[in-house]
Amino acid sequence: MSRPDSAASPIVQLQDVHLRLDSAAGPVNILRGLDLSVGRGERVGVVGPSGSGKSTMMMVMAGLERPSSGRISVAGHDLGTLDEDRLARFRRDHVGIVFQAFHLVPTMTALENVAIPLEFAGAPDAFERARAGLEAVGLAHRLTHYPGQLSGGEQQRVAIARAFVAEPSLLLADEPTGNLDLDTGATIVELLFGLAERRGTTLVLITHDSALARRCDRTVTLRDGRIAADERRMREDLRVAGE
Repeated sequence: MSRPDSAASPIVQLQDVHLRLDSAAGPVNILRGLDLSVGRGERVGVVGPSGSGKSTMMMVMAGLERPSSGRISVAGHDLGTLDEDRLARFRRDHVGIVFQAFHLVPTMTALENVAIPLEFAGAPDAFERARAGLEAVGLAHRLTHYPGQLSGGEQQRVAIARAFVAEPSLLLADEPTGNLDLDTGATIVELLFGLAERRGTTLVLITHDSALARRCDRTVTLRDGRIAADERRMREDLRVAGE
């Protein structure tokens, strides 16, 4: 699949985004004037040292954190104009999120966890689609199991199925393999990239793994709340990185 130019068809636009938080020691500048455009269908790896603002940038993209100043547009929505209820509906309709810590509801089965966003949207076929989502990640035999009965890799597969089930236009993944062993992590990476490729989903992947970031179309490096580098790759480079 060819990749679009981010400037030609952006799904995410950050314009001079700042985030300052107050602390006992005084104000802390987390984001310091971010400008970023992500094209529809792109895969962007975000790297940088701990504390550089990677996860915070993901949070503002998802409307989970409001910036102190600047403009954020995602899927045609100016997030600064939306109240909390409209932000929740925006995420329901446009954004899937995969966290390092899974964030599954422990009292719900795998099937029920995946069905959550569809039920919130009022989908009449929520459980049928959730079942298909779990089948897509190889968990058709785990539908009625609770998170505590699943391995870490299986829990992350459930989280990925939940993120994809509503067919979001944007998927945000924050260190999705951080709590997994190397072999399980590699399996999760292949699953994540494969689903994004087949469905044409825009992927923003936060990672400490530079090799994983190189599998993306671009690598954006953050340092001290600023974009220090933005490297785009040619398709041949991506093919070699995936081998």
